[in-house]
Amino acid sequence: MNDDPLFRIESDSLGNAAVPVEAYYGIHAVRARDNFAVSGRTVNLRIIRAIVMVKKAAAKVNGRHGDIPEQVAAGIVSACDEILLGQWDKHFIVDAYQGGAGTSTNMNVNEVIANLVIERIGGSKGDYQLIHPIDHVNLHQSTNDVYPTAMRIAMIPLLRSLSEEFASLQEALQEKEREYADVLRLGRTQLMDALPIMAGQSFGAHAKAVARDRWRLYKAEERLREINLGGTAVGTGMNAPLAYIYAIAEELRELTGMGLCRSDFPMDGTQNMDVFVEVSGLLKAAAVNLLKISGDFRLLNAGPSGGMAEYILPPMQVGSSILPGKMNPVIAEVAGSVAMKVISNDTAVTLAAASGQLELNAFAPLIVESLLESLEILTQAVRLFHERCVQGLIVDAAHCLEQLECSGVMAAAVVTYLGYETAAELAKSAAASGRPLKDILLERGLMTKKQIDAILHPLEVTKPGIPGRSRDE
Repeated sequence: MNDDPLFRIESDSLGNAAVPVEAYYGIHAVRARDNFAVSGRTVNLRIIRAIVMVKKAAAKVNGRHGDIPEQVAAGIVSACDEILLGQWDKHFIVDAYQGGAGTSTNMNVNEVIANLVIERIGGSKGDYQLIHPIDHVNLHQSTNDVYPTAMRIAMIPLLRSLSEEFASLQEALQEKEREYADVLRLGRTQLMDALPIMAGQSFGAHAKAVARDRWRLYKAEERLREINLGGTAVGTGMNAPLAYIYAIAEELRELTGMGLCRSDFPMDGTQNMDVFVEVSGLLKAAAVNLLKISGDFRLLNAGPSGGMAEYILPPMQVGSSILPGKMNPVIAEVAGSVAMKVISNDTAVTLAAASGQLELNAFAPLIVESLLESLEILTQAVRLFHERCVQGLIVDAAHCLEQLECSGVMAAAVVTYLGYETAAELAKSAAASGRPLKDILLERGLMTKKQIDAILHPLEVTKPGIPGRSRDE
């Protein structure tokens, strides 16, 4: 007997448990909350909403087919719509890191929906004789086909958003490529002076890398469209009528607006998680490029007196509590930090996917939490990097030219005319004296001013061919 008015008693095969009387979750969520008290961070709401979409689709199909009363189906659909609007978020209480292949999350959703419907028809929460979390809300389903399907539904919109952010970043880099197409700067390999390049060319190289990321992420959605819903526990479809199996994918496709399709072999989607590893790998590749580009920006911005100082990044906030006026490249830094996190999440996804056994992967919750986090934070980091770093970046053209002329690397342009040994000695002299190469060439009478101007012209030293000669020679 329950004498505490603040709690109701619910039962399962393990016995009884107290559930807060105002809670829309039930005994399964309570047990999971206590068993998985790990991070204090509840399940990502995107996977909750995706599961709710599955429940809504199933209720509509089951109601239409007469497997549950129409008023029950309508009640479930109405409860799902309320949850999708965010009205009941606080009742999803299971920790993000959990055992059980997502069963606890699925049951948390089933219980909240059931109790919302029970209350709407005048019952008391927990009276599952009226509306049952499994017999009604979870009818013809298993966690093992609901959860992998919901994983895909949760990820697809984020993939689209991320691809769009990379498109915007690509455009911003291409704009910088055009803006600084005529600015000559010192190229560097292994952090040492190398051949001259146009500043715009380096932005163009960054844009090409981002364009690949954009396209790969856009295409990755195709890998996620095939769902195993209807496969139930192990992919065989036991306890799901054929009419339901064929109708549920179509219903879900209409509800989500996504090009979802029914797997022709649901057992594959139930036990194999390699598709998510592939998506994670593409996110890692994109993160690697973001880390490289943001690192280049930080390096070229370093200074202003003790570093390269060829880029001027937008000052976003005071950078030091002890050094007045110090501004740090914080946007490039946060982009790099997010990239590192995405790369580390890929390791978690890889290990979790490889650790599945036989007909199910128990670590699906880790896979989806890691991927959703990567998609969310990478999307925001790319947006911030584009809007608060790339757009406002300035190339110090005068300083770039000064660095180049004092480096001696322009001697590479005269190798064909004067030979490697002479060119090497000229480079050494220019670097040691800090004088432009053209002045040394004139002083020693090795070339005329006309020859020097033709050979050392910026357009000559930054494109294929022998500087100063026709491209046909």
